[in-house]
Amino acid sequence: MAVLDDLSGFEFEDVMEDVFRNLGYENVRQADKTADEGRDVMMEEVIDGTRRGIVVECKHTSTVGRPVVQKLHSAIATFDFDGPKRGIVVTTGRFTGPAEEYAQRLRQNDDPYPIELLDGEALREIADDIGLDLYNGRIEILCDETLRPYDPATDVDTPVREAFRDIENVAAADVPTPYSRVQFRPVVAITADADAVFETSVGVIHRINDRTRFVVHAERGRPQIADDPVATLVTENLHATVELDAEQFAQSFDDLEERRFGQTQTEYKEWAVERLQDHHTATVTYTGDNNVTYDRTCEPNLSDISVQSIEPVYLPEVRQTIELGEYSYPYEYYAAGPSRVTRDDGVHRCVHCETDGVDETYTYCPNCGAIACDSHNKTERLEGEPICTGCAVTERFALKRKYFYDEENLEAFREEYAEMPLLEKAMENKLLAGGSVIATLLVVVGLLLIGGIM
Repeated sequence: MAVLDDLSGFEFEDVMEDVFRNLGYENVRQADKTADEGRDVMMEEVIDGTRRGIVVECKHTSTVGRPVVQKLHSAIATFDFDGPKRGIVVTTGRFTGPAEEYAQRLRQNDDPYPIELLDGEALREIADDIGLDLYNGRIEILCDETLRPYDPATDVDTPVREAFRDIENVAAADVPTPYSRVQFRPVVAITADADAVFETSVGVIHRINDRTRFVVHAERGRPQIADDPVATLVTENLHATVELDAEQFAQSFDDLEERRFGQTQTEYKEWAVERLQDHHTATVTYTGDNNVTYDRTCEPNLSDISVQSIEPVYLPEVRQTIELGEYSYPYEYYAAGPSRVTRDDGVHRCVHCETDGVDETYTYCPNCGAIACDSHNKTERLEGEPICTGCAVTERFALKRKYFYDEENLEAFREEYAEMPLLEKAMENKLLAGGSVIATLLVVVGLLLIGGIM
C-alpha cells in the first residue's frame, strides 16, 4: 500500500498542514482551494531572529518533475510577504532527476527563493517523529510533558494543610498526613484564527477577524471545553512543564494514574474547526439597494478557520484526603506547581449541613472529628471546649440545653449541678435568670405604685 494511498489531494494538503504545524512552523494555513497558483500551504519560520515566509506545494503523486518545482519558484516570487522567502515541495512519491537538479542549482546559486524537496522517504522519517499514521493521515498525540503536580519548593501536602489554617480549634501542623492521589489528565490547548468577509451588492455586511485560544479536556468521549480558571491555569504554565516521570512522582504520591488521550490530534483539530464555525456563525440584518431590510446568516467556511497550534499536555488532578475522627475530608484541585484551581474543598464545608465556602467560620470538634459551621458548633459545658451538635450528649439545666462530650461528662455535671447554690443554678440559664430579675423588679415597682409609695 502506498503512503497515504486512501487520501485525496486536498486531504493530503490537510495532513501536511498538520505536519508542518507539529514541526514548529508558525502561522500555518492553506491557500484558497479554488485557485491554483502553485501554493497549497503557507507558513512562517523564525531563524536567528529573522522571520521568513514559506510556500509549500503538496503533490500526492508517484513522481514529481521539474515543472512543478519551477512553478513553485514563480509562486514564491509573487507571494506577498515582507521578508525573505523560500519554498518546499512535498510528495508521497519521489522526485525526478531534473527536479532535484533544478532545486540544487537554486541553492548553489544563492537564489533568493531556494526550494527544499521532501519525498516519501523523508515523509516517513517525519512521520516517526510526530506520530503520523501514514496510512490514514491521522497525527497521533505524542506527549510526555505535564504541568507540575506540586510546588517543588514545598511539601506535597501543603495545599490541604493551608486549607486547615482557616479552621478554628485545630492547628494545621497537628493535622495528620493526608492520603494523596494524582491523576494526570490529558488536555490540549488550541489556538485558531477565523478570517472571513461577507459581502452583498451593498458591500461588506459582516467581517470575522478573530484569534481564539481555549483548552479542551482530551480524554475518551466527546471533547469538553475547560472552564476559564482551568484554561488560564494551563495556558499560563505551558512554559513550565516537566517530564511525566511516573516512577519519580510515585515517590511523592500514594497513588498515581496516567489517563490516555482519547483521540488523535487530527480529530481534535477537526472538532475545533467545526466548533469555531458554529461559534462564529451569526445572523446579520442589513438594508439592500432597494431599501428593503434583509436577514442573512453568515457562516464561515471551514477553510476560513485556521488552527495555529495544538499543544498537548497533562494536567495533574490531585486529591488529598485527611482522616479526622469519624470523618474524611477531601481536598481536590488541578495543580501547576504553586498554582492550582480547587475542584472540591471538603475542608471548608460543614459536615452537618450544606454550608460551605471559605467565607464562613468553621470549628473543629475534637470529640468526633467533625468540622462544623457556627450553627452546628457549641461549647461543651464541663470542659469549655468546642463540640458539634452531631455528637454531643444533651440535657436541660435551668430550662437551657447543655452540651457534653459523652454520658460520663454529663453525669459529672449532674453531680456538680446538684451541689450548686440556687443562684448558681439559676445562672446556668443567664437569659432566664436575667428575665426573672427584671420581672421581680417590675412586680416590686407595681406594688409600690399601688401602695402609693411611689
